[in-house]
Amino acid sequence: MARRNKNINTEDEKKKLSKEGFKKLLGVFRFVLPYRFPFGIGLVLLLLTSAMVMSFPFMSGKLLDVASGKNDWFINDINIIAGILMGVLFLQGIVSFLRVYLFAYVSENTMADIRYSLYEKLMSLPFSFYDKRRVGELISRITSDVSMLQDTLSVTVAELIRQFSILLIGMVAIFYTTTSLSLFMIGTFPVVIIIAVVFGRYIRRLSRNTQDELAKTNVVVEETLQSISTVKAFTNELFEAIRYRKSLDSVIKMALRTAKYRSGFISFVIFVLFGAIVSVMWYGALLVQSGEMTVGELLSFVLYTTFIGASIAGIGDLYGQVQKAIGSSERILEVLTEEQAEDVINETEPFRLQGHILMKNIGFAYPTRKDMRVLDNINIEINPGDKVALVGPSGAGKSTIIQLLLRYYKIDNGSIHIDGKSAYDYPLRAYRQNIGVVPQEVMLFGGSIKENISYGKQSASMEEIRDAAAKANALEFIESFPEGFDTMVGERGVKLSGGQRQRIAIARAILKNPAILVLDEATSSLDTASERLVQEALDELMKGRTSIIIAHRLSTVRQADHIFVINEGRITESGFHDELIQIKDGVYSKLVKLQFAEEAMQA
Repeated sequence: MARRNKNINTEDEKKKLSKEGFKKLLGVFRFVLPYRFPFGIGLVLLLLTSAMVMSFPFMSGKLLDVASGKNDWFINDINIIAGILMGVLFLQGIVSFLRVYLFAYVSENTMADIRYSLYEKLMSLPFSFYDKRRVGELISRITSDVSMLQDTLSVTVAELIRQFSILLIGMVAIFYTTTSLSLFMIGTFPVVIIIAVVFGRYIRRLSRNTQDELAKTNVVVEETLQSISTVKAFTNELFEAIRYRKSLDSVIKMALRTAKYRSGFISFVIFVLFGAIVSVMWYGALLVQSGEMTVGELLSFVLYTTFIGASIAGIGDLYGQVQKAIGSSERILEVLTEEQAEDVINETEPFRLQGHILMKNIGFAYPTRKDMRVLDNINIEINPGDKVALVGPSGAGKSTIIQLLLRYYKIDNGSIHIDGKSAYDYPLRAYRQNIGVVPQEVMLFGGSIKENISYGKQSASMEEIRDAAAKANALEFIESFPEGFDTMVGERGVKLSGGQRQRIAIARAILKNPAILVLDEATSSLDTASERLVQEALDELMKGRTSIIIAHRLSTVRQADHIFVINEGRITESGFHDELIQIKDGVYSKLVKLQFAEEAMQA
């Protein structure tokens, strides 16, 4: 849990603004380039709306001066000035609508492109990448981090430009019209702003701590719901509820502490900021009294300074958003710049393997555990159409051999040849299309039975799907459902029994029609009746294919053409069932005796 919490803190971390950080942020924003024309128009419209906003204080001041008879402007009609103000506001509304729509168009399309690029990249990355990452962390990249960038593109960038342009126009306007009052204001406001920034940073840090505490409560919920069967089996519902309550109490404590400082900060800002405004108003009133400026000019100045103050405050908030965006861009680029093994996304010319497999002197250790050698000097030869079994205790390295055959990982030493050619010389996509796998734990997608079977061949007709289901002994139970092949299997296939899921997986493999078939403990978790049906389906599937069978139940490997016994990463015995059973104190004979004893006890 500590490790997970640490990662959660990292997710919320704000990156310091730096040249390198901005480069990474711009690196992600290259996805905007295809939409640069509407984005450019949006920026022009944004600057136009900023200019329109800043005309409001000037026009308001002139309106008041005309009303008081102290106007030196070329327009002396209140109605005309008021009409111009309404016209500016109306035009600004139209321009703002177009600007918001254009930014939304650019941001939605850009984020969709980023999400697709991320997902496509994730699909093409090797298994070693997933060994070092949690699924939740990767989902966060494609959801939370991209959403943060979307906010930055559609809101933050626009607001930054708008606030800076308002600040620039406002400062030029007040210095041009009322220099002495502007100098007085500059002497007053920086002190207020500096104090506000210091306190604001502290409060933001407290807010992040509150979010961290809340994230910890979410971890409790996630862990509990993912392991709900374990919680209920140990009757620890009350314990988990108390644990969650304690976590919530920590959130409340931190949130109230944050609220206390925020309340004090708000009170300070109200008093000091408005005190500074009163001071400026007082000095301005003196200038009006002395005739150095008009009431309209004072009103314009006050409105300009209000806009300037709001812009400075807004830029401070946007600063934090940019920091978060840089952190998100770094995490996204981390995935996008990962080196992929080979291209498995684009179509390649298909080919059909014969199924001759030769593994020579294979040595391997997982990238995340280089110090632990999983396989050592493995030598296996399988002729086309042979049925070969890999047996041995758990953790011996059987499944690792299959992972290397599928090229999930690169071997450390040795060679794998398929049909006399190095396995690594084949295009990866077309190569894997020649290998079918029926695993122990079948993972079905949450769609229909038809969609899950056709996953083995996307272009399959309904007749082909039905024929594959019949060969897998699955047609009878499928047609017993009211919706037949359109029956939804639920998340991970939870609406089907273990035997039904297994037969769906077999139908999927039959439809794929692989040259090499891998059965990884395909019947180990089934009851006797289901095992018989599944075994019949497997016998049908293995006809005419090179088949590699991994099994704990040795009854399923008796008829194998050859048996390799794996123990501690080495092949310790090989031969036929009748040969291996005769080896005194052999690993295979011990496994057979142990299984007979277990079956006798169960009987």
